[in-house]
Amino acid sequence: MPCTLKRLIILTSFLATTALPISESLALDKGDWLVRLRGIGVIPTDESGGISPDLLTSGLDPQPAVVPEIDITYMATDSIGIELILATSPHDLDATGAIAGIGKAAETMLLPPTLLLQYHFNTKGKIRPYVGAGVNYTIPYLENADRSLEAVLGPTSVSADNSLGWAAQVGVDYHINDNWFVNLDIKYIDLSVDVELNSRGTVRTLDVDINPVIVGIGFGYRF
Repeated sequence: MPCTLKRLIILTSFLATTALPISESLALDKGDWLVRLRGIGVIPTDESGGISPDLLTSGLDPQPAVVPEIDITYMATDSIGIELILATSPHDLDATGAIAGIGKAAETMLLPPTLLLQYHFNTKGKIRPYVGAGVNYTIPYLENADRSLEAVLGPTSVSADNSLGWAAQVGVDYHINDNWFVNLDIKYIDLSVDVELNSRGTVRTLDVDINPVIVGIGFGYRF
């Protein structure tokens, strides 16, 4: 797990033990719905392997993206929430190794719906840290080769397989009033896709490890 995530878990534990309870009207209750809208930075932490079979010293590295995200949390108990996270992000795939000089080689969109089970601390307070863990299923779409790659390989089609992996989350809500709150959230997603490059019948494959840290800030509303 990335160091950033570990540090935020420690901060979450600290906030949970130091935040003071306040008015009962702010308390989270079983059956509450929390809807958050965030701006997020999707920051890949890994890179691809070699392009098989003939470009093993080359790869395609995913680049960061900044997009909006919406999530919906249902409080199954006063402290336990179930959260569905929805967003989609565009990512350039930059060439590395022997073909690094071509720059951007391809692009794709990622649709990564994520379901998390959360535990919320200090549910009667104004500052509410939480942690979560769950599963992610990522669907790549609109994959395209860049002209720079096609200048090297010829006309090329790009396809990427779906990915199933785990996800972890830490965050905090700060309540402005009974319904509105500000949110800070960090997630890590285990995300790896198999990519196929088909150039006039010559098929090349590679594994692209994205494994992003996702940093988000925004606001939410409690129903």
